[in-house]
Amino acid sequence: MTSGTFQGDRLRGVSYPKVAVTGLLERADGSARQDVRLVLETDDGAAVLMTYSGVRHASPEVAARLARGELVDASEYYLRTAAILRNRLGEVRVAHHLVSIAVGGRTPGGVAYRVFEIL
Repeated sequence: MTSGTFQGDRLRGVSYPKVAVTGLLERADGSARQDVRLVLETDDGAAVLMTYSGVRHASPEVAARLARGELVDASEYYLRTAAILRNRLGEVRVAHHLVSIAVGGRTPGGVAYRVFEIL
């Protein structure tokens, strides 16, 4: 991860790329497991720790295209994560209350996720 932004109804800001830890375990069946920890800064200056883990799987053909860095429509493979946000009490109260599920896909410059709060 080199940089990123996030934007939603209640939170928006940037990620701190030099504070991110990203793990990707590729399995023999072609699937991959993610384990990511990063720090986000909201537009009002609050720091939020985001952790997420998930899975990506695709057909061998699609996995090969992804490995080559080709742009592959997200409908051609499965990429889902579960995220938890944490912050100091009083900074961004919404962050430490929610668990979310994200649906992702590769973009020309990285990845993009649509994140949904679990109610």
